[in-house]
Amino acid sequence: MRRLIVNADDFGLTAGVNRAILEAHSHGIVTSSTLMANGPAFEDAVRVAQSFPGLSVGCHIVLVDGSPVLEPSRVASLISDSNGSQQFREKLGSFSFLAISGRLDSGEIEAEITAQIRKLQSYGIAVSHLDTHKHTHILPHVLKPLLRAAKACGVHAMRNPFEPATLALLAENPGWWRQCGKVKALHSLAGMFRRAAKEAGVVTPDGTVGVVGTGYLTENRFLSMVERLPEGTWEFVCHPGYNDDDLQKVKTRLRESREEELRILTSPSVREWLHNKGIELITYRQLAANLRPATPDVQVL
Repeated sequence: MRRLIVNADDFGLTAGVNRAILEAHSHGIVTSSTLMANGPAFEDAVRVAQSFPGLSVGCHIVLVDGSPVLEPSRVASLISDSNGSQQFREKLGSFSFLAISGRLDSGEIEAEITAQIRKLQSYGIAVSHLDTHKHTHILPHVLKPLLRAAKACGVHAMRNPFEPATLALLAENPGWWRQCGKVKALHSLAGMFRRAAKEAGVVTPDGTVGVVGTGYLTENRFLSMVERLPEGTWEFVCHPGYNDDDLQKVKTRLRESREEELRILTSPSVREWLHNKGIELITYRQLAANLRPATPDVQVL
């Protein structure tokens, strides 16, 4: 049996993104979403989420390309070296290098993650799961403090950011090979990730699809990716939104693609296709409630 969690990232980024996520949930296939604690439209997201209790809301942990919830002086190792900066570093590459070289303080990472989760909880959000902006928890130096924060905050599920091998799909989309190469380079971390999550009592899907194709989704590509999934529980990562004036003020490469994703996610033919294929749509809340153990490793990119 195949089960699919369709998770919309960037809840709280803009009011237009919030509106699109709720449309993709109420009129489409989105079952879950992750909310940015310091997103510009955070309070709007909290307000609209309260009207849709069926949407499973998690925390989209931001440690790069954003601003901290804690005072910058309390997370100094995570703050950009730019003069007077109160922001995290913009580039994932520099963040990863510093993390791997042990120059990011693990206690500060844990404290900031905890503060972000607690902020959502203080607004009445029952945080069902965690993921990270730009998938930084793929790094052991982020994963370990994240798991400690999850335990402290009572969160029992998180994204497994490793994608299954889909060489046939890549052959159909040659432009994805460069991104796939980056993902494949992290393949050696998959086993460690699963073991750490299991030991911490945190449940994850069997893997994630949609990361490599972020920004390039079409209906055919979506169907092709899901069609090739093995048995198990998987997450599809998406970024619906409206390319409005507010989004134009945000530094993001995902603009027109958000509206295309919204169209796909609300397409009646897509929902019917999933039903005909026997693919069950579930939420992260359901996954966490079942507390199913991690399955044996599958081949990932």
